[in-house]
Amino acid sequence: MKYSIILILILAPFLVFGQVSGLIQGQNGASLKPLYGAKVKLLGAKDGVISGEDGQFELVLPKKLPDTLVISSRGYLSDTVKVTKEDRFTAFNIVLYAEHLLPEVLVDFRRKTSSISRLKVLHVEELTSSELRKAACCNLSESFETNASVDVNMTDAVSGAKKIQMMGLEGIYTQMQFENIPYLRGLESSFGLETIPGSWIESIQITKGTGNVVNGYESMAGLINLEFHKPEEMDRVFVNAYQNRLGRSELSFHSGLKVSEKWSTGIFGFATSQWNSLDENQDGFRDLPIGKGFAFNNRWNYEGENMEAKLGMNAHLDEKLGGQINTSFDGQTEGYGVLLQNQHIDFYTKTGFFGKKPSQSFGVVSNWKYQKLNGYFGNRNFYGVERRGYLNLIYDDIIKTTDHKVKIGASYTYIDITQLVDSIDNSRIENIPGVFGEYTFTGSRLTSVLGVRYDYHLLFGQQFVPRAHLKYKISPRTDLRLTSGKGWRVPNYLVDNVSLLANSFAWVNSPEIKPEVSWNAGGSLFQEFQLFENDASITVDYYRTWFENQLVVDRENDIISFQNQENESFSNSLQAELSIEPVENLTLRAAYKYLDVKAQYDGVIQNKVMIPKHRGFMNIAYQTRNKRWDFDATLSVFGKARLAASSNSNNLSSEVFPKLNAQITYRTKKWEYYLGGENLTNYRQENPIIEPENPFGSKFDATRAWGPVIGYNLYFGIRFAIQKKKS
Repeated sequence: MKYSIILILILAPFLVFGQVSGLIQGQNGASLKPLYGAKVKLLGAKDGVISGEDGQFELVLPKKLPDTLVISSRGYLSDTVKVTKEDRFTAFNIVLYAEHLLPEVLVDFRRKTSSISRLKVLHVEELTSSELRKAACCNLSESFETNASVDVNMTDAVSGAKKIQMMGLEGIYTQMQFENIPYLRGLESSFGLETIPGSWIESIQITKGTGNVVNGYESMAGLINLEFHKPEEMDRVFVNAYQNRLGRSELSFHSGLKVSEKWSTGIFGFATSQWNSLDENQDGFRDLPIGKGFAFNNRWNYEGENMEAKLGMNAHLDEKLGGQINTSFDGQTEGYGVLLQNQHIDFYTKTGFFGKKPSQSFGVVSNWKYQKLNGYFGNRNFYGVERRGYLNLIYDDIIKTTDHKVKIGASYTYIDITQLVDSIDNSRIENIPGVFGEYTFTGSRLTSVLGVRYDYHLLFGQQFVPRAHLKYKISPRTDLRLTSGKGWRVPNYLVDNVSLLANSFAWVNSPEIKPEVSWNAGGSLFQEFQLFENDASITVDYYRTWFENQLVVDRENDIISFQNQENESFSNSLQAELSIEPVENLTLRAAYKYLDVKAQYDGVIQNKVMIPKHRGFMNIAYQTRNKRWDFDATLSVFGKARLAASSNSNNLSSEVFPKLNAQITYRTKKWEYYLGGENLTNYRQENPIIEPENPFGSKFDATRAWGPVIGYNLYFGIRFAIQKKKS
C-alpha cells in the first residue's frame, strides 16, 4: 500500500497558466462569515464557479485579459473585480455586504443541477434540489434515480427495504453524513433511507474513494453528505403532496423562520402511507408492504460575532406489514407476515468559534441517538436497540498563507447496541477515541490533502489510517484526481443482513467478530470542452478496493454463513460519463459502469451475488426558456448478475433488464404540478419468491429478488412555496 501512496505523490512537470482564488465573506452588520454557494463569474469568458463551504473558490483565467469578475450571493450586494494579467495566481479576500445595508444589485447565474465540483480536491459529484425534483424523490432511497454513481436495490421481495451501493459495495461501506455529522449508521443502515424525504434536502454530495480523515474512519468506498435546507435561506412555507397508482400517499413540508437578529429556525415534517394491498403477480404475497410513517426535524441556527451554532433534533416512527395478503398488524390471522417497527430520535449540534484571524476556527460537532428496531419474518424475529454518542473537535488554521492549511482534532464514539436473531446474539458496547491531523497545500496547479488518523477501539485494538488526495490541473479545462487510503469498520452483521431472514435457511454464526479493514486507490479524469458551441464534459474514474479482512456473507447451497476472509475479496469499479448541452436548456448525460466484485464463496473465488457487471445510463432533461416547463427522462439498463447456488432454483444469473422513468413539471410563481412514471417499460421479475404457497416449508426463499417486483407506476404531485420577502 505504501508504494501506491508514493506513486500518487509523483507529479508531472509544472506548467504555468493563470488562475485566481480567494475567500468570499459576508458582512450583515453583526458578523463576518464565509459565504457558501456564492457565485463567481467572469463576464468576458462566461465561465464561473460556486464557492465551497469554507467560502473559498478557484477559477481558471482565460487567455484574453483583462476581464471582470462578478461575485454575488443571495441576500448580499454583488461586487465586481477587474482581473488583469498581473493578477494571475492572486488570492482575493472579498467581502459582500448584506442587502439591508446597501442598495440591491442582482446577477443571474444558472447553476447545473448535477455536476462534478472542480473546486474540491476529492472527486465530488453534487446533486442540487433542482436535480432531486426531476423525479418523484419521495425519500432518500429514491433520490439517486437520475444519477449513475449510486445504485439503489431491493433487498428482498417482502419487506420493501432498499439499500444503496457504490462501486459495487453495499451501503455499509459508504459513509453517510448529515452536514458532516455521521448519520444512518448501525440499526439505521437497513431502513433509514426511507425516513428522510427528498423535499427536505438542499443538496447531496457524493464522494468516491476514501474521504477526509476529519470525517472519520468508516469511509471505505465513498461518502454521501446530505445538506438540508437552511433556516435563514429556506422558504417561509413549502408543501409537497404526492400520490401514486399503487396506493402510496405522502405529504411533506418545511418552513424557515427568523426568530431574532441572531436566531433562525427550520421546521420539517413528513407523513407517508401505503394503504393499498397489491398482489399483481398473484403469488399470494403483497408486492409492497402496507403501513405508515412519520418524521419530524427541528433545527436552529445562531449567528454571533465570535461564534456560530447549529442544533436540532430529528425523530421518526414507522410501521410496515408485508408478507401474505391475509396477514394483519394484530397478528391474529394465520399466514406468513413480515412486520417491521422502527423508532428513532437523535439530537445534534455544530458549534464554531472564530479566532482573531479569519483563518482560525474551532468546531465542536456532536450527535446523540436512540434507535429501536423490531422485525418479524414469519416465525423468525429480529430485535435491536442502539444508543450512540458522537463527539468531534476540530481546529482550523493556516501556516503563514492560505496555501498551507491544517486541521487537527480528536473524536470519541460510544455505541451500546443490542442485536438478536433466533439464538444468535451480537450485542456489545464500543468505545472508540481517536485523533487526527490533515494538511492541505494549494499551488498554482496542484492541490493536495494529506491526512492521518489514530483510533483505539477498546474491544478490537488500534487502527492507523493514512489517506492522500491530489488534484492536478493538466490544463484550464482538465483535472486529474488521485486518491488512496485506508478505512475500517466493526460489522453489525445481523442488522446488515436482516432481510436474509425472509427464507427458511439456517444462519451459521461467525466464529469471531473482527474489524473489516480495506484499502482504496484510484482516480478520475475530468475534461471540459465545447460541443455545438456549448459546454460539455466527460469524466472517467477507476477505483479499486481490497480488503485485509472482510466479513463475507456466503449464501450458497441454502445456508447463510458468515466468514472472516483475509486478502480474498476486492472490488474494481470503472465509470465513464458524458454530459453535453446540444442546444440551450437541453442536457444529455450518458454513462457506462463496469463492476468486478469478488470474494470467496463456497470455497471458490467468484463474483458477488446480485451485482450486475455492466450498467448503462442515459438522462435527458429539457427546460423551456420561460422556465415554466421541465421534461426529464432516465433510462437505466442493468446487466446480468450472478445468483447464489440453490437446490430450489436452476437460475444461476439474473436477466438483462431496462428501467425507464420520466416526469413532466409545470410551475407558476408559487405552485408546481408534476406528473411522472416509473418502470415505464413495465418490466418485472417473474416469480421473485420461491415456493410462496408453502412459506413455512424448507424451500421458501424471498431473498432472490434482483429486479422490479412490481410493474409500472404512475404518480402525480403538487408543490407549493411561499418565498421569504427580501429586506
